[in-house]
Parts: sequence; C-alpha cells; structure tokens
Amino acid sequence: MKWHLGRAVPELGFEPVPVRLRAFLDDALALDTHAGVLVWEPRRIVPVYAVPESDLRLGVEPTEPRPDPPDPSAYPPMLGPDSFEPHFAPGTVVDLVAGERRLSGAGFRPDDPDLAGLVVLDFRAFDRWLVEDEELVGHPHDPFKRIDVLASGRHVEVSLDGTVLAATDDALLLVETHLPVRYYVPSADVRVAMTPSDTRTTCAYKGHASYLSTADGRPEGVDVAWTYPDPLDDALRVRGRVAFWNERTDIRVDGELLPRPITPWSTPQEQSAADAERLEFG
Repeated sequence: MKWHLGRAVPELGFEPVPVRLRAFLDDALALDTHAGVLVWEPRRIVPVYAVPESDLRLGVEPTEPRPDPPDPSAYPPMLGPDSFEPHFAPGTVVDLVAGERRLSGAGFRPDDPDLAGLVVLDFRAFDRWLVEDEELVGHPHDPFKRIDVLASGRHVEVSLDGTVLAATDDALLLVETHLPVRYYVPSADVRVAMTPSDTRTTCAYKGHASYLSTADGRPEGVDVAWTYPDPLDDALRVRGRVAFWNERTDIRVDGELLPRPITPWSTPQEQSAADAERLEFG
C-alpha cells in the first residue's frame, strides 16, 4: 500500500472538508467557510486547505514575480509541512492582505479546473485555526491517516553505541500511518541521565513535543528522544513517556534488533546510502 500511495505523490489530489473552518490573524477572523477542500499538492505528504476566495476576509493580490517552475531534482522526492513553496502544480502565487499586514506568498491559485475559485493557503501564515470549535495545530489533519496506541509486554531495549538508554517490559507502541512504530517507555525505565533541550516540534495529531539529550554531551545523543507533556486526544496514553528515534538508536524487541528505518529524520549519511542502494538495485 505504501508503494501505491507513494505513486500518487506526483499528482494533485483533493477531498472536500465537510466541516466549518476558521482562521485568525491578530485575533481577527480572517476566513470562515463551510466549503473548504483538502489539497495534496504534488510531492507533498501533508495536505493543505483551500477555501473559496469569497470566504476570505482578506485581500488577494498578485505577488512579486516568481522564477521559472522549480527544478524537481533540487528538492527531495517528498516535501513536509515546513514550507509552503515551491509549488509543483501549475498555478499562481498570491499575497494575502489584511489592512497593513501582507502575507507574502501565503496563497496559491491552482490552474486545475476542479479547484477553480479556490485559494490554497499557507497554514503557518495564520495565528490560529479552528475546525468547528476545536483548535488545530501543526497542519490540517489527513482523513486517510490514523494513530493507534497499543500496550505491549514484550521487552524493549534502546541503546546508542553500545550504551543502554532504556529498557522496559511496559512499552506503549504508537502506530501511525506511514511512520515507523515508536516505542514509548516509562520515564522510570530510562537508564541514563537525560537533559531537556530547547528543541520543540508540533504534530497535528499528537501535539507539542519537548526533546531530550543524553547528559554526557555526545553529539549522537543530542535530541535523541522526545516526550509529550500534554498530548492531544490521539496520544493521551503516551503522556510523560519517552520515545527514542528508531533512525538514530538501536532498538531490540524481545532481543531482536530492529532495522533502522530510512525517513526524513535519518542522518544525511544514512539517507545518502539508501539513495545509492536504490540507484544500484533499481
């Protein structure tokens, strides 16, 4: 299924949103619609919202001329939610204007006739989003994605360069579509001293994560783990537990070493090795 879904990445896709959407700028309502659409732009693994231009309480104006269409080879095969541009679908980039505030390049008018009259929006350009009366963080939810949290009595051990970081018989497995299984262990089962870092990330489904580094200061231990102090509904059961990067540590389950997955969070060296292997074996 991952292979089949991955083949759709180069194509533009969309799905109507059957709920009320609102977004705010400086506490002022910037859009209010019951006719939103989720849009998967080419090479994007996270959808964005498109709304009827008539439902925007903002001006929509031409932006500075953009360069020629982006060179696909200059970007990864799949792009995450961190940047709104570049756009690999035909269309026009626009600015959104609220009084004296101009959101440069925060809108995109696709040329696709099925999306005529809609403006695709940069989620991060707005201060706050509501789906009905629920706060939304990070990016729009994908209706074809899910999270399961499963209790497991199997023995889970996490190590880094031979040092055991954690070991438990009380793991919670967080299974999330398209991502490696994450093993959340009780903080009491972490066996080395960890120090909080300044790194924070946001997941639309799990909430705001705080990161931890090994106290010994080794480079490989920087931001090697994370925790959700106040998770969203889908991840309530992992509150306060600690998860380690499968991509950067050695995880054994009932003594069996799991292969390190190759994801956007793998080290550049591991990604390069995986790319070389794909080129060699096709």
